[in-house]
Amino acid sequence: MEEVRESSAWVARNSSHVTIDSSGIEKVVEKMKESIPKVEWDYEGIHYFDNGPLTLQYLFVLDALNFCFWPDKDLNYDHLAKGLKDALLDDNSAFDADRLQKYTGPQLRELLKWPRPLPLEEERVRLLHEVGFELERSFAGKASNLVESCGKSAVKLVALITRHFPGFRDHSVYKGHQVFLYKRAQIFAADLWGAFKGQGYGEFDDIGSITMFADYIVPAVLQQLGVLKYSSTLANAIQASSEIGAGTEEEVELRACTIYAVEKMRELLSKKSGKQVLSVELDLWLWSVGVQCPSLQHHRTLSIYY
Repeated sequence: MEEVRESSAWVARNSSHVTIDSSGIEKVVEKMKESIPKVEWDYEGIHYFDNGPLTLQYLFVLDALNFCFWPDKDLNYDHLAKGLKDALLDDNSAFDADRLQKYTGPQLRELLKWPRPLPLEEERVRLLHEVGFELERSFAGKASNLVESCGKSAVKLVALITRHFPGFRDHSVYKGHQVFLYKRAQIFAADLWGAFKGQGYGEFDDIGSITMFADYIVPAVLQQLGVLKYSSTLANAIQASSEIGAGTEEEVELRACTIYAVEKMRELLSKKSGKQVLSVELDLWLWSVGVQCPSLQHHRTLSIYY
């Protein structure tokens, strides 16, 4: 996770299109310091949870597919989480490793009860196959074995996932420097921690090491709060709903500066409140603010990473 923090800080220092406003951070933190908003992990009841290994299998499949909903204006994360939950309730072998390797696009749609092709559908199917194949090859088919092998370390879990599953290797090259973001690998650790309330499969001694999860929504929320400022070119592109290419300077800056800004907010909040503040908690709050604001204008990038 130090690679994520350090490379994001490097981008923030060298950024051309996105800047972080320290006074904006001060204002937001000042409002929050007395009462850091707590958001329950499953606050809408959309996730499968049985307190056992099947929950881990569900969450790993969910986080393998948790990216790029915006090309279909009616599709969102809730549809994915609830669709997979219902599929598992209907057939508890739906996410067995051997079955994950055989799904087709139309079958995935049927699982989710989605009436038309999914955005990046071929990529989603490819990632299901990858997850099924590698779980079967290295972890006896079980996400629970993957989690148990990390010894209650979220950092080790992220390292293990990115080593074994190429579809989770979320990094870019920016101005000659490699930038590590690891959104979906980190969010799996955070989902376990949230679902199991820091106990059992969700017990991690180093959950504070996890950063926020750089996506579409949180940068837009931080911009609205006055924490992030965009160049006029970038602001116009977002306003016009123009696609911003994956791996471009603008796209990497949006995500890396978001990580750096949330780290700065976390440090300041911890200092002012005298309590440990987790990036995971800040991310969940910022994301929930964003999804409750339908008019929020976010950047548009076709990517399997978020």
